[in-house]
Amino acid sequence: MPGIGGDIYRLLVEIFPICRSVAGEGVRETLRRLQHEIDLTIHEVPSGTQVFDWTIPPEWTIRDAYIRNEAGERVVDFRDCNLHVLNHSAPIRTILPLSELRQHIFTLPDQPDRIPYRKSAYDEAWGFCMAHDRLTALPDGLYEAVIESSLTAGSLSYGEYYHAGASQDEVLLSAHICHPSLANDNCSGLALLTLLARELSGRRTRYSYRFLFAPGTIGAIAWLARNETQAARIRHGLVVSCVGDGGGPTYKRSRRGDAFIDRAACHVLRHAAPAPVLLDFSPYGYDERQYGSPGFNLPVGLFQRSLYGAFPQYHTSADNLDFVRPSHLATSYAMIRSILDVIENDFTPRGTVMKGEPQLGRHGLYAGGDGSPTTEAANLAMLWVLNLADGQHTLLDMAERANLPFADMLLMARRLQAHGLLQP
Repeated sequence: MPGIGGDIYRLLVEIFPICRSVAGEGVRETLRRLQHEIDLTIHEVPSGTQVFDWTIPPEWTIRDAYIRNEAGERVVDFRDCNLHVLNHSAPIRTILPLSELRQHIFTLPDQPDRIPYRKSAYDEAWGFCMAHDRLTALPDGLYEAVIESSLTAGSLSYGEYYHAGASQDEVLLSAHICHPSLANDNCSGLALLTLLARELSGRRTRYSYRFLFAPGTIGAIAWLARNETQAARIRHGLVVSCVGDGGGPTYKRSRRGDAFIDRAACHVLRHAAPAPVLLDFSPYGYDERQYGSPGFNLPVGLFQRSLYGAFPQYHTSADNLDFVRPSHLATSYAMIRSILDVIENDFTPRGTVMKGEPQLGRHGLYAGGDGSPTTEAANLAMLWVLNLADGQHTLLDMAERANLPFADMLLMARRLQAHGLLQP
């Protein structure tokens, strides 16, 4: 697995087995592993802290969980798959008839061979998750249900990496870290953004970049509550999840709908894939809802491959290491980098020859004669840049109007600048 896709996949494999929840050691363990790649700062918000309308929940510690039949056999075992227990479950040790135990078991009747992912972080409850066909095969009788867990005062953890650019204006890149062993949702987002942060750390950038790895909903809200002033510096942002499968790509616009990040992402995806899924904002989804809440209204969109909830593996045991592929991770990485390239490199040029076209051949710029598609495309991009370089159009404006990739327009603009025919 050479290349960036293989690197992302290897990190994904390492963090996949960790049992994470909204608050607990699993998140800290994951953040410590990400610290091996980047200079990540881990923040702790104590249980019981009020963050806007929410309260930080207690920490969850899970040691073991199982259902055992009358013969002493474990028919459900947390050690086999950490999805088997209701995430953030209260402790329990009881013996119940199967008819009563069923009330505490979650299955997927329409996907009978898969274990669902379920959680209960804000209501104290206990429960198990198992494959529906395994449940229907259980004979009536008494079963011992044991969940060795604790809910205690502790803290919610989130990680933050900051890359300082030439400007204090920021680009926010955010991924949720609270899900247990779900490879696409969201080990893929965590691994990809970590290695993107590592790559950016060695670059000089126009913008500053803030990477946030936080539990879904409550983590983003906690960060916003603690960083209201800092949040005002965010000019562009992406929430990243489900980037390891072959679907999409999918982009959901920010609450503003016409923010620069929305234009940049939609433009890149239209040229990167034959049929991208471009969605308007809705107040359902991931943490773009929190960043786009009315009191902040930050320009933060959502980048995914397959849309959350729209692929059958979503929130099931089928979202495993076989579901994600290094090649898909590499393509997702390239698309996100292309979006950032638009943010970094967009500018408003003005031509130095405004009356009539410059004689490109005299300047050594006209690639003519052979009639090849490559030559024609390059000349067309150059002509579009020259024609719209009136000091009123940005490069993204030009790329959108010409229906040509931003990267092509940028390349032509740099060439024209080098020959004295274009200036910022």
